[in-house]
Amino acid sequence: MNSSMLFEWLLSNWVEVLGTILGISYVFLSIKQNLLTWLLGFLTSALYIYVFFVSKFYADMALQFYYVWVSIYGWLLWSGGIKTSQGRKPLPVRKVRRKQFLVLMGIALGLSFFIYFILKNYTDSPVPAGDAFTTAFSIVATWMLARKILEHWLIWIVVNSTSLMLYVYKGLYPTSIMFVIYTIAAVWGYIEWKKDMQRKDEQQTV
Repeated sequence: MNSSMLFEWLLSNWVEVLGTILGISYVFLSIKQNLLTWLLGFLTSALYIYVFFVSKFYADMALQFYYVWVSIYGWLLWSGGIKTSQGRKPLPVRKVRRKQFLVLMGIALGLSFFIYFILKNYTDSPVPAGDAFTTAFSIVATWMLARKILEHWLIWIVVNSTSLMLYVYKGLYPTSIMFVIYTIAAVWGYIEWKKDMQRKDEQQTV
């Protein structure tokens, strides 16, 4: 691809490219538990509403509207922190409770079947099962991120690797690159958040 062809491609795909850049920045900020995670998440989601509409990933497009809302929710939670006897402190990383995990997985599976039914019967989605699965579990994982629940990274590993295959299939190559990075970052994020949680637990026991 020569420079003129590259420029033409960038010009016609600038929304996806910008969304990819912001999305990659978003995931690295989330690993560092930086409040700006949610600002970049908001902007990324706004751009990807258009990208997924054009590509006929309707469930993923609808998911971006949810991401816009949860970005505001996450911002409020992370900026507010928690109230303690020593004043307000940043929201801590915590592990999911067994009962809570079962409820969340039940919600994700129920949403998967519901979204699949809608996509299969009322849209021209080329991959209704994959789109439904990634959308439903992304909804749950993002809520868990907002609450700083450690295991949300494990869900993202599965969701991101599945999404990667779907986006390669649809020819969304900048997005595919982003999801390669997302998958690797989810592993890194799990390790970093677990270390942070253990470090704070040790500080509390001293």
